[in-house]
Amino acid sequence: MPVKFTVTPKKDPRDINAAPKYYATTKSDGRADTNAIAKSINSISTISSADTAAVIEAFLTVVPEKLADGKIVELGDFGTFRVSISSEGAERADDVTARNITDTRVIFTPGKRFKQMLAIIEFQKETAS
Repeated sequence: MPVKFTVTPKKDPRDINAAPKYYATTKSDGRADTNAIAKSINSISTISSADTAAVIEAFLTVVPEKLADGKIVELGDFGTFRVSISSEGAERADDVTARNITDTRVIFTPGKRFKQMLAIIEFQKETAS
């Protein structure tokens, strides 16, 4: 099934008077929660949906713990997760402390399987109804 997209006008923030340009924006087709993922895994394996859901819940507990310990979480061909930060600058290296950190986020880098999917993904423009 192709990923749908819509067309969105966006103004250039550097030139508010310029005419907007139009960009493709993905449109999600709902959500797949833990239970939906567990049921999909169950349909292609011998593991029950309940056992799969329990493993996914444990995974969702362990991965943030590993990231909080400063680890890069490697999931083979799936990809990697790592913590990234932004900080305020200082005149001297000695002046930089944890208080300089202004933002924390998790970066996901796709692995081989994701890159293969991204190379073959199909898109379909959503028409106005």
